[in-house]
Amino acid sequence: MAIPCKIATATARNALSLYSSLSLRPPPLSVASRSVTIMNNRQSHSTSTPDIDAIFKQKRALRSKVKKELKNMDPALRSHEDSAIQNVILEAPWFKTCKRLCAYISCKALREVDTSNILSEVLQNPAKDGDSFTKKKLYVPRVEDKNRNMRMINISRIDDMIANSMNILEPAPVDADGNEREDVMQANDPVDLLLLPGLAFDKSGRRLGRGGGYYDTFLMNYQELAKERKWKQPLLVALSYSVQIMDDGVIPVATTDIPVDALVTPSGHTQVQH
Repeated sequence: MAIPCKIATATARNALSLYSSLSLRPPPLSVASRSVTIMNNRQSHSTSTPDIDAIFKQKRALRSKVKKELKNMDPALRSHEDSAIQNVILEAPWFKTCKRLCAYISCKALREVDTSNILSEVLQNPAKDGDSFTKKKLYVPRVEDKNRNMRMINISRIDDMIANSMNILEPAPVDADGNEREDVMQANDPVDLLLLPGLAFDKSGRRLGRGGGYYDTFLMNYQELAKERKWKQPLLVALSYSVQIMDDGVIPVATTDIPVDALVTPSGHTQVQH
């Protein structure tokens, strides 16, 4: 079950060999063969100066289309794909070995891919045979204003979150003792992994968000910070239902759009593009 947008009334249930650990061979077309597809994150997706107005209109139309597709998605299929996607991530070596990650808190009303099992696994930190599961430090998003300012704040429990003005769960800025929570931009160590939401994706790594620009702005700032500190760039992984996968060329991009490195789908149909 997805963590609801309103404050939860029950306690949540009881990389890094990043690039090398991900299979580059397209799997059989079955749920059992789910996989993660690496994207070429660092290459430009535009070879000419974009028409900003045209891109804006194309994005708006595509967002409307995908939102309808998500609204009409069969609940049983949604639940099945939520489990499939999360299982892919939980079993991935790059997830098991990462030490610090940023992850979004899924909102049922926004019809985002569920992340509740992933968050529970990270926050519970259960012991694993052979210590294959590394204890992790988790940062989750907090929107500060309407000007694309979003922070990633450290939490240690689901109860560390409160509902914002739109009834979306976010970390409280201070803990129960009144101490300010750690912002990932002020952390002394880098994150290995970012789990990202979105409305549409393609096999070349293009990502269409909801139009606020919060994630692209955060990613640009964090990538610049990592570069300044000579840290390895984190792996950017998007989570996508099957109806959110677009053909190449369908998703318009602007110079401010940050592509993802990998895309997790229920069936792993997406193939690598270099």
